[in-house]
Amino acid sequence: MKIYKQAILPLGFLANGVSAGIKKSQKLDLALFYSVKPAKAGAQFTLNKIQAAPLQINKEHLKKSKDFQAIVVNSGNANCFTGPYGLRDAKKMTQYAAFTLDVAQEKVLVASTGIIGKRLPIDRIKTAIPELIKGLSAKNIDKAKFAILTTDKFAKEITIKLNIAGTPITICGVAKGSGMIAPNMATMLGFILTDANITQGALNKALKIAVERSFNCISVDNCMSPNDTVIILANGRSQNRLIDNYRNFALFSRALNLVCLELAKMIVRDAEGATKFIRIKVDKAKSFSQARQIAFNIANSNLFKTAIYAESPNFFGRVVAAVGASGIKIKEKDLKIRASSLKKKDINIEVLINAGQASAQVYTCDLTHEYIKINTGYN
Repeated sequence: MKIYKQAILPLGFLANGVSAGIKKSQKLDLALFYSVKPAKAGAQFTLNKIQAAPLQINKEHLKKSKDFQAIVVNSGNANCFTGPYGLRDAKKMTQYAAFTLDVAQEKVLVASTGIIGKRLPIDRIKTAIPELIKGLSAKNIDKAKFAILTTDKFAKEITIKLNIAGTPITICGVAKGSGMIAPNMATMLGFILTDANITQGALNKALKIAVERSFNCISVDNCMSPNDTVIILANGRSQNRLIDNYRNFALFSRALNLVCLELAKMIVRDAEGATKFIRIKVDKAKSFSQARQIAFNIANSNLFKTAIYAESPNFFGRVVAAVGASGIKIKEKDLKIRASSLKKKDINIEVLINAGQASAQVYTCDLTHEYIKINTGYN
């Protein structure tokens, strides 16, 4: 298994990014990920009860179609809380892309990120789509990965190459996110492309496992977005021996887990205003869910996060308070806390509760003055 800290498209995939004028800055704001041949798709969406228009359209398409060929994405506008107009605009994005690509509309998925409550400039998107599609190429993944960003300071990208029963396959992932990050699913978009030959059931299972241990294990500000989406396309172009729930699944799942976890960590490292990357490990718990609950209670404590920013020894008391407030019954004598130096940029916090053998890791950051500055200026 080889890891590349860049986006390298698998066989049969093309991409591009252009400026459609959605962002006032005229930066890239419209992206397309395209599979030359139909691909299986898996998706995970936010649990926010208010769901943006693109999520609603994607759920319809995932019910209607068994294969997909494109994901069209805009940044700078979330197309959320826009009523029936938003649904029509999201549908139009898939229609325009499908017509120009000459594929069925239900084979196109859609995603949006940015300001909530403002209608998409759909006419600008329509005008830009022919240029977007004309420029599709393997190298233009470098444009697509920037076109999905909002307040991000850098693109999140990773590629893993591995062999399945002697056949090389590639898994490439790109993501965006730096604020409104909380579990289920952390404000983020993630797009994963692979040429692996895999059954639909195995693809869905692998993605669910990967998201649970990655994007659902990060928190910046404990604010859940209505747009969070992770989509994987698998087009089978590698022609490897079929991956199902039993054959070759463990290896593929391990690689996908790594792709998602590395992207999730990049999101935390790029968190708005952050100066510290914090790994919180809770060990000796009764179950993974119990360990994660305690870890998140620490990660989402503003008192803990500001103490880490200040490099204050008082962080210790903040951890104790957060563990006790988690709702999990813990005996004081069983609680042990360890920490690496607060002076470093990467900080490890270990919490042992002596209740079992399970453990969980959560990733977060400190809370700084800069976070407030960024979010008071984002409008």
